[in-house]
Amino acid sequence: MSRFSSLSDRTGAGALTDVAPLRPGLSTLTRHQQHWSSPYAAKRIHLIGMGGCGMSSLGDVLLRCGAMVSGSDLLEFKAGPQLQERGAVVRIGHAPMNIPSHCDIVVYSAAIREDNPELREARRRGIACLKYAEMLGQVMRLRTGIAIAGTHGKSTTTALLSFILRRAKADPTFVVGAQVKQLNGSSGVGDGPCFVVEACEYDCSFLHLAPRYAAILNVEEDHLDFFDGIDAIIRAFEKFAALVPADGLIVANAEDRAVVKAVSGTVARVETFGQSPTATWRATNIKHDRGCYAFDIAYHEAFFLRANLAQLPGHHQISNALVATAMANQVGISPEAIAEALSQFSGADRRMTLRDNVRGITLIDDYGHHPTEIQVTLRAVREHYPNRRLWVVFQPHQHSRTRFLLNDFARSFGAADHLLVPDIYFVRDSQSVRDAICSGDLVERVRANGCDAQYLPDMQQIVEHIVTHASEGDVVLTMGAGDVWKVADELVRRLS
Repeated sequence: MSRFSSLSDRTGAGALTDVAPLRPGLSTLTRHQQHWSSPYAAKRIHLIGMGGCGMSSLGDVLLRCGAMVSGSDLLEFKAGPQLQERGAVVRIGHAPMNIPSHCDIVVYSAAIREDNPELREARRRGIACLKYAEMLGQVMRLRTGIAIAGTHGKSTTTALLSFILRRAKADPTFVVGAQVKQLNGSSGVGDGPCFVVEACEYDCSFLHLAPRYAAILNVEEDHLDFFDGIDAIIRAFEKFAALVPADGLIVANAEDRAVVKAVSGTVARVETFGQSPTATWRATNIKHDRGCYAFDIAYHEAFFLRANLAQLPGHHQISNALVATAMANQVGISPEAIAEALSQFSGADRRMTLRDNVRGITLIDDYGHHPTEIQVTLRAVREHYPNRRLWVVFQPHQHSRTRFLLNDFARSFGAADHLLVPDIYFVRDSQSVRDAICSGDLVERVRANGCDAQYLPDMQQIVEHIVTHASEGDVVLTMGAGDVWKVADELVRRLS
């Protein structure tokens, strides 16, 4: 039999369907529940680079596992006060003295270099040092791991699946790379069997995870400061797919040739998703109202549920919903419970987030920092706010990404009426890479494609320009993975 699932595989060894459902929306999960039996209880664990979404989420999970957690970051971060309320010790700035005198494990983010003073001190003292993904993989082994991977859409899909499981009373543990209001943060610890994580390919960190079930949403060129082209990226995803055991499941994009190649050698069962007739999970009868899509989901060509993404604009959200549905079905959640949760989910923070509507000007903030993400987000904004003038403030993230994908970026802003670009947000790159490109280069390429674009290096210049020139009825979209959200904050204040 083919590795690609048939209908008879639906209750195979990988599915949690060995006991009849206890009530609508919740199948076997309650009977599998058990309280955390954590090897990290009473352990002292220090996190270097605690401010990142993944690291702060891991810190939260470890706290709820009974660990004594401390951590540090160069700047204050949003999750800091919440972690402190739960018992963590948070330090701003990196110094050897931040590491507790008695420390069992030091965890450091991918952004931390070997010359970091805290990491050097930990190694000098012989403390066990683990990368973020290594620690996450160890904790993940305490539960049934579900990993959501791909170049785009990881945060939304991870959050959506976690939301479905919570609404179905399946009590999951989860780590999302973004804040999610409906989940009360970016992480949570439950007594159910599922541990849902966002799996990042940068630095091949997702190869440290332990998924029984995995999804690959898409595979494109990105993180080219680490990967040597698309072939290297595909090889990394092939290794990720190989982590899933023979009794596990991979949900893969049927319409992405790189994804199909990545899963071609896996021993696990594969179910595909998309709109093509060959997809295991297929979206049909698609309609939308101002960019919010409703569609039928078919499983092996049979009707499964009607999805209505009433609070989640964007055509690209169809794929995210298909993956979350497939995974929720795999762990026994009923179609009725899945459909209800899909209709209620409103997204992750900084994913086309409505910030305010001031003086008739709509302010939206988004994390998109890759050409594909920009294009699908601008399409979604155009559909959701038709016939409105659109200002886009795009902060490029990383000099290397801007340089390697310059032509793709230049073609991504056709749906914008006006584009304003500040300086590139610096992270990880060397000085020589920084010297090789600037935001002015991007603006020149965008203009060459016939779009109105201006390079305004300073954020305050951008705020002043919008306050002066935007008018009632306009939409202002801030985009980027850096600190461009501060522009949205300041616009809310100034326009109010």
